[in-house]
Amino acid sequence: MAEFTMLAGDKDWWRQAVIYQIYPRSFADGNGDGIGDLKGIISKVPYLKSLGLDAIWLSPFYPSALADGGYDVDDYRNVDPRIGTLEEFDVMVQELHKVGIRVIVDIVPNHSGSNHEWFQAALKAGPGSPERDRYIFRDGKGANGEIRPSELASHFGPTAWTRVTEPDGKPGQWYMHLFASEQPDFNWDNPEVREDFVKTLRFWSDRGVDGYRIDVAHALVKDLKNGHLPERQSFDLSVMKNNGEDDLFDRDEVHEIYAEWRKVFNEYNPPRVAVAEAWVHANRRPAYASTEGLGQSFNFDMLGAGWDAKKVRKIADYNLKAAKASGSSTTWVLSNHDIIRHATRFGLPNGTDFGQWYAKNRFNPKVDEKLGLDRARAMTMLLLALPGSTYLYQGEELGLQEALEIPAELMQDPQFFRNPELGLSRDGCRVPLPWNRTGSSFGFGTNGSHLPQPEWYGNVSVEAQDGVHGSTLELYRELMALRRSLETTEEFSWVNHILSPTTLHFKRPNGWQSITNFGTKSIKLPKGKVLATSKALVQGKLPQNATAWIQA
Repeated sequence: MAEFTMLAGDKDWWRQAVIYQIYPRSFADGNGDGIGDLKGIISKVPYLKSLGLDAIWLSPFYPSALADGGYDVDDYRNVDPRIGTLEEFDVMVQELHKVGIRVIVDIVPNHSGSNHEWFQAALKAGPGSPERDRYIFRDGKGANGEIRPSELASHFGPTAWTRVTEPDGKPGQWYMHLFASEQPDFNWDNPEVREDFVKTLRFWSDRGVDGYRIDVAHALVKDLKNGHLPERQSFDLSVMKNNGEDDLFDRDEVHEIYAEWRKVFNEYNPPRVAVAEAWVHANRRPAYASTEGLGQSFNFDMLGAGWDAKKVRKIADYNLKAAKASGSSTTWVLSNHDIIRHATRFGLPNGTDFGQWYAKNRFNPKVDEKLGLDRARAMTMLLLALPGSTYLYQGEELGLQEALEIPAELMQDPQFFRNPELGLSRDGCRVPLPWNRTGSSFGFGTNGSHLPQPEWYGNVSVEAQDGVHGSTLELYRELMALRRSLETTEEFSWVNHILSPTTLHFKRPNGWQSITNFGTKSIKLPKGKVLATSKALVQGKLPQNATAWIQA
């Protein structure tokens, strides 16, 4: 393997970085098979550079049966042949590093894919074997073991237990899977599992990877002692204990694993970074962001804030204070591969139950797309001005709405098929990107796309917006360049508008100010140079659903 150079610079580059999530299968298709790939990403490096990003985060690109969009990993130290090769991965990292963009990859440690060589070996080895101890196999209840070991639901269906056929052809043990049956959970009490993931982290770090996003970081350690088996029918946060003693999630012992990983990250110069996807109680997030652990943790609070000045301010205050206490920086997220795009969410009334709206009301009320885009642009400006890291999701820089009208027979998301009472699919935010106004896949590739693209895609494509003043794409480019030039310490202070509680106004130490109008009337801006606005000013005033940046 060739020597890989890392980007020079501050080891704390991630603290106020802009990171762009790439969902590889839907970003760009370099070989014309309808699936995005590494060649496609390499071809778009100039585009990524034009956005002014600090890093990209690459969702899973590993060999996978695609039972869950690549989050069912069959080989943690390789590339899915449909997406590319290790050699192409190395080229991609080098090309991104050349233009100053770092690379973060997804690690999926709670479960493997069912085609992983370890799981296949476990099926062949039989009960009580060392191979089975790498996963969570248990005997069933009942006279013949026909009753599942515990009443535990899956995120993707009614049960988190699946029974296997033993090597002798008879029905046998059951294995635990908190997600799809093709995603068997690892047994993190097994030293082999821990050692293998350290090997994986070193494998990618040695290839030049700058950091890691840790999937379901809170679920690795489970209470399985003395024959105990967790039982749960809901995965709502309200039923999770917040004291580190939950049966399934956020157990205190999980941080022993991340302390070991931190030692590995610190072997490199600069140290590798990591961010936890941990759906835990807010008071428990700082432990994942500890300097002795992963270093940063997603806060998803803004996903549920809606267009509400009071909620946004409260969330900002809480997370900035928590980040400071942990020694980390906070993260801001509006969209990702798991949720309805925020330009669509902001086009619906505050408080909308999106599952109900999607599955039962069949998109009623109708999305106010202009309102949604106005608010999406304004909120993005607000978050980019706050201290901390901002994570963007591919396509939001085009102002993409959710692709809602995908026929059921063309859906790919297991959540859609395995939860018929919900009927909520994540495919709408995973539709391949539009690069050109026309073509079989709007420039995504030369031979269609793995998910159908809506007819309106061409009008919001990169080609349609590139160089067009006022377009969402050009706004993002403008904001990223300004943000880099204005970068300052992680301090800020609110400016209170007693007569206008629907105005959020804050200052950064170098005179940079951000003002967002959540109200219904235009507002007067303070004195200073207007650097950028999400909507054009009206007679010098900031209109509703808009943000302005000012240099005082």
